[in-house]
Amino acid sequence: MLNIAVVEDNFQDTETLRSYMEKFFSEHHIEYGVVYFESAIPFLAGYSADFDIVFMDIELPDLSGMDAAKMLRESDKNVILIFVTNMSNFAVKGYEVDALDFIVKPVAYFSFSIKLDRAVKRLGNRRNKDILISVKEGNVCLKDFDILYVEIMKHEITWHTVRQNYRGYGSLKEVEPLLSQKKFVRCNRCYIVNLQYVKQIRDFDVLVGEEWLAVSHARKKDFLRALNEYIRSVD
Repeated sequence: MLNIAVVEDNFQDTETLRSYMEKFFSEHHIEYGVVYFESAIPFLAGYSADFDIVFMDIELPDLSGMDAAKMLRESDKNVILIFVTNMSNFAVKGYEVDALDFIVKPVAYFSFSIKLDRAVKRLGNRRNKDILISVKEGNVCLKDFDILYVEIMKHEITWHTVRQNYRGYGSLKEVEPLLSQKKFVRCNRCYIVNLQYVKQIRDFDVLVGEEWLAVSHARKKDFLRALNEYIRSVD
């Protein structure tokens, strides 16, 4: 079941989103639950990363949606964030908080359904695998969508995740079968990258999360093709 939050102070806009979600999830046979908030302060109070998707208005009382989104990202880097606003000029700022998309008011069902479908597909790509890894302290179970990239230096493996890094020993041949080939791709002989977290390509470097990694000349073509295929699969 999908857990969704709607942070919106306008009653009519809330009702529109409510009816659109009911129609979309009924048509797609998806179970869901929604919690509604009239401002960002109660939404953020005691937040515990329980939501899969957050619809956030930007013009909110007391605390703006953009400021609330920045605070949200401090405690939850994975939740899918979609702004609902009549202020389309904020689209560029959405990249600062890793917003998936913007829906401009007045909200039309066609636009809403396309963007919600994209969010659902993104969640589907995230939720496909648990990975048990061996580290120096023992065994750790990771969600594959938490992994930014895997670094292999000689026989030492570092699993870079959104929360922390885990170090262990092994080889590339042992790591690759654990990872989805559609989402994890080698950019050189040392790094296996989660395409979900690729933000930018610059010459022979790729920005993964907040880290720039080198892309080898031999692998750049295949890496770009895999990235394009991944982007099409979630759009």
